[in-house]
Amino acid sequence: MVYDDPNSYFSTTPVVQRIMDLIEKHADELTKSWLAEVHSDDGTPTYGSYADDAELYRRAHRVFGQLGQWINRDVSKEDIRKYWMGVGQQRRREGFPLSEIVQSLGLIRKHFWGKVETAGLLDTSADMYQAMDLHNRVTLFFDRAIYYAVVGYEIA
Repeated sequence: MVYDDPNSYFSTTPVVQRIMDLIEKHADELTKSWLAEVHSDDGTPTYGSYADDAELYRRAHRVFGQLGQWINRDVSKEDIRKYWMGVGQQRRREGFPLSEIVQSLGLIRKHFWGKVETAGLLDTSADMYQAMDLHNRVTLFFDRAIYYAVVGYEIA
């Protein structure tokens, strides 16, 4: 399957619609659970000591929203590149170590998949087949986000 094809079968599946609904309905909960973990995770001490929780919340909430847009094909590879290169540059200026940026994105991904699992959205064999495509799409989003954040960080 070509992941950048906007006419792909993937974007019309019931699993995708349920995932989109999950992100929309639970973005606040997902963001708050991420925020709690990023404050206590040994791999994110700079995030943990960051003084502006509202800003961290806003940033993580935007990632969940952008993930939903990516899954639904409402955001392009170029949009991801521009945004995440800017994030990498900004985080470097703010003094965040590169490893923490990568870890924080890993925690967002962890919270997303944890919610998908606990919501029971992938119960049938047909769901599981569609979930494989979904998994690939989510993986591609995070791979690109991490890559472009690193590129932006390096050129800052």
